[in-house]
Amino acid sequence: MRRLLALLLFALLAVPLAAQEEQSTAPYAYRQLDDPRQEDAAQALMESLRCLQCQGQSIADSDAPIAGSMRSLVRERIAAGEQPEAIRAWLIERYGDYVSYAPRVTSLTWPLFALPLVLIALAALLLRRRFTRRDGA
Repeated sequence: MRRLLALLLFALLAVPLAAQEEQSTAPYAYRQLDDPRQEDAAQALMESLRCLQCQGQSIADSDAPIAGSMRSLVRERIAAGEQPEAIRAWLIERYGDYVSYAPRVTSLTWPLFALPLVLIALAALLLRRRFTRRDGA
């Protein structure tokens, strides 16, 4: 009797797990595209997109549900013939610049790109002034 109850309990717990696997809303989250060229393009794009939940991983490396949805979306759009840069632009429009590991230069982000150059120029100027004073003394 105990074995029967244990078996029944195990079966009841296993059914919801199996149902969750079959009801995936992201069919291409863990399944590759049939065309190797399309899969390579999708993989390259997925490696350059940041997981919004993990924040330190690309969607190609993350196991977060949103990363799975984004992987599926990328693969579906590439299979439909859409270009990777168009998909990236759509994701940036939807989630913001943070989703891309290759940020765009815009009117808001240009100071972030210019600041390192300004700091290097300032350091070079200060070093030049310091060393030219010693040479002249």
